[in-house]
Order: sequence, then C-alpha cells, then structure tokens
Amino acid sequence: MTTNEATVWPCIRYQDPHAAIDFLKKAFGFVDTIVVPAENGTDVVHAELRWPPGGGVMLGSVSSEGLDVDLQPGTGFVYVVTDEPDALHERAITAGATEVRGLQDEDYGSRGFTVRDPEGNTWSFGTYRGE
Repeated sequence: MTTNEATVWPCIRYQDPHAAIDFLKKAFGFVDTIVVPAENGTDVVHAELRWPPGGGVMLGSVSSEGLDVDLQPGTGFVYVVTDEPDALHERAITAGATEVRGLQDEDYGSRGFTVRDPEGNTWSFGTYRGE
C-alpha cells in the first residue's frame, strides 16, 4: 500500500465530548472535520479531528451507541508526531493541559513531552517518527 494518508486513527471516549473537542483544538491544534450528534442532542456518536501534518483522532461520548468495546474516559494514551514540540508544549500548558513529563531530549534523538487532557487521557508529542 502506498499512500500519504495516515491509516491509524486512535479512538477515545469522553464524558463531555464537546469540551474535549474544544480542548484538543485549542491545546494541540487539531481541526474538527466531522461531529455527528446523538439523537439526544448532547452526546456525540462520532467525531473526527485531523492532525494537520497527517492522521487524526476519533472520539465520541461514553454513552454512545454502536461501539462494541468498553472504552472508559481517562484511559487513552496517544503519541503524536510534531516538528515543533517546544511551541506545542507552551500552547498545551497555556490551554490547561496537565504536564506529566516536561520537554526533554531523548537518547534516541526525539524531543517531546507528555500531558493529560481534562478527562485524564495521556497525550505524548515528539519528533520521533518511528523506524
């Protein structure tokens, strides 16, 4: 398969998906591309947020129907590649992310950091692109 499009999309559930979408946009720079509301008007059945350099994350309400696996909020861990970890770290902290591991250079050549979103999911950002 040859493509420039990301084919791995982490999926996370939130108690308050609307607040999560706002936070992920403000703190990290994700862009919402689709938000499908549930019939009750409060929950989100499905949302997709694009990571501008490629790929993205899918999310929805804990109470959404149609998911055959039990994903609880605060249990997600996502790694995202960024070319600008210093600026992103400052943006995330300013937006209210909780620092888990501050900016640091790794012995394998990556520079990055780890934070938690308001519902406890862990987000790690770094320059390491994999082998």
